[in-house]
Amino acid sequence: MASFFMRCSGLVLAALLLAGCSQESSETAERPDPVHFESADECHVCGMAITRFPGPKGEAFPENGGGVHKFCSTRDLFAWLLQPENKNRDHTVYVHDMARSDWHTPDDRHLVDARQAWYVVGSEMAGAMGPTLASFANQDDAQAFAGDFGGEVLAFAEVTMAHLNQGMSMGSMEPMEDMTHE
Repeated sequence: MASFFMRCSGLVLAALLLAGCSQESSETAERPDPVHFESADECHVCGMAITRFPGPKGEAFPENGGGVHKFCSTRDLFAWLLQPENKNRDHTVYVHDMARSDWHTPDDRHLVDARQAWYVVGSEMAGAMGPTLASFANQDDAQAFAGDFGGEVLAFAEVTMAHLNQGMSMGSMEPMEDMTHE
């Protein structure tokens, strides 16, 4: 009888340990990998065709699931991320590393974790809707870009709505050329 209780208590202990492990693994679930931008994709904020315009793009996988939100520019990505309902959420977010991508045709093989990236705000380079934030995987590349094209280098957590509004007055916006890649 004691042997039976020992075996049962061993099984119960093993089950409790396994339950604890599965609960822990669900809390530290893997983040989704970045996805490619397709020609039919539209910006989650403004509805523009994403791939028709220059500059870095962004994508976010909301923490509660529901698929990916894609953005025609890093400016629109931050405009969405800085909204009160998104600001303190743990979304998985990616941006193009512009040190490894051409400005006019960013390469989706070089999407990096946006929270670890560096941003140049206020440069002379335009994105889908004019001023945008140039994104880089490392700070040295961001500093070099700012040296060439102007602007201020910021970490992800330093970007504010005020930075997004820099240079956005209607009088300063220049007409965009048709950037179709046919």
